[in-house]
Amino acid sequence: MAEMGKYCKAYYLKDFRKFSGWTERAENAKKEKKEVAGQEVDVIQELIDETILYLHDNYIVTDGIFKDENIIFDDVTSEWVEYCHQALKFEVPVYEPISRNGGVVENG
Repeated sequence: MAEMGKYCKAYYLKDFRKFSGWTERAENAKKEKKEVAGQEVDVIQELIDETILYLHDNYIVTDGIFKDENIIFDDVTSEWVEYCHQALKFEVPVYEPISRNGGVVENG
């Protein structure tokens, strides 16, 4: 079963491609239905600059919201993490805990 991460953010592929260490596994892109010779077949979608991909909280990039499917990039290095923070302004939000009655729990 596909696994959802805690957080992911959508970016255009062209923004990922600006990273000097970027490589992509296009063969892992999602499949789409097309008609070929009167038959409906599944074909791997072409990755173009305007393709929307998802950067997850573990810095892996996928073609979809599940962090363990359609993995396009998973060469997570310190340079990649820095690129994500500096160039893409990627930050995983920190949520305050909420009490059962809907109020914010005070720390300390």
